[in-house]
Amino acid sequence: MLQFSKYQGLGNDFLMVDGRATAPGDDSLGLTPARIRRLCDRRFGVGADGLILALPPQADGELRMRIFNADGSEPEMCGNGIRCLARFLADSDGDAAGRRWSVETLAGRIVPELQADGTIRVDMGAPFLDPEAVPTTLALGEAGIPQGTLEVEGEALAVGAAGMGNPHVVVPVDDVAAVDLERLGAALEVHPAFPARTNVHFVQVVAPDHLVMRVWERGAGPTLACGTGACATLVVCHRLGLAERRARLELPGGPLEIDWDPAGDHLFMSGPAEAVFDAVVTPALWGEDPQTAGRDTPAPAAPAPAEPGSAGEAPAIDCATACVNGCIRPDACPSAEARSRVEALLSGSSLDDLVAMATNSLEARTRARFEREMGRPLE
Repeated sequence: MLQFSKYQGLGNDFLMVDGRATAPGDDSLGLTPARIRRLCDRRFGVGADGLILALPPQADGELRMRIFNADGSEPEMCGNGIRCLARFLADSDGDAAGRRWSVETLAGRIVPELQADGTIRVDMGAPFLDPEAVPTTLALGEAGIPQGTLEVEGEALAVGAAGMGNPHVVVPVDDVAAVDLERLGAALEVHPAFPARTNVHFVQVVAPDHLVMRVWERGAGPTLACGTGACATLVVCHRLGLAERRARLELPGGPLEIDWDPAGDHLFMSGPAEAVFDAVVTPALWGEDPQTAGRDTPAPAAPAPAEPGSAGEAPAIDCATACVNGCIRPDACPSAEARSRVEALLSGSSLDDLVAMATNSLEARTRARFEREMGRPLE
């Protein structure tokens, strides 16, 4: 059974799974791309723009974040997602204002901080403006960003690009409401100028400190907000002479405050993140037996024996990648102890027992969150 919480930041919603206590190497928690697509489906699953795993760190961070889009693909980072993660961690652990987390992501170390008003301020790091780092085939232009004109669906669009650990293209327009987002956003996402695909943002400049934008996210389509996209949009607009280094960016789900610090070149994003509900998913959602869940295809062959001179030691295995279709070293599995505890729990408990355990855990967590917010015990 999968225990999760749903959070949203400006309407950009995510399913949060706490895997900080999992064994090293087990960093998918059995969530295959097919399962993630099912969970994020708004008719046949829970419904979300993505899924986030909180995992043990691999380097010097406090924890590691893996994020998956609704289509099962794994982006490098997500600004709204990491705000939701911070709020989720604070709610789970009872943290107070001023708490900061050092979070490892595929885009590098990101540091969110819980504010006194409940919002999250995130040090998003410095933008990537070198075309290869975005990545994009657009040439570096006079504004110091990758820029140019792209032919999209029969239209010529003047664009600028920036990276925030993930790729973004920004298109300034006179009227953002008039943009055919479904047509142009989908086409720009897969444009040849962006070899890793890209997030797409159309922006209207109301004033140098007030921008209005619409979002097409890579792997998710139209969303109500995008934190990394808001940062990239401010960078592009500032370099094009359209905006100041600090501005309020209006997204369909609400506003974000973005500040591009000239001293350290880092971008700081401030915005809300709120809990929606806590719940559990039973194995029945996958249509699988709990004892064999996670094995979509037969397991691959076992690895070759150790090289001479290694004292007979088998090579290390990254369970998250090598064993995605099943354990390839069943006689010496690095996660055997953790797996045996899970199997013992499953075999020794009825489905009703498991549901009761999960419900009690969720109820205690939800009660604690409400009591912290209200400042008094619930009666």
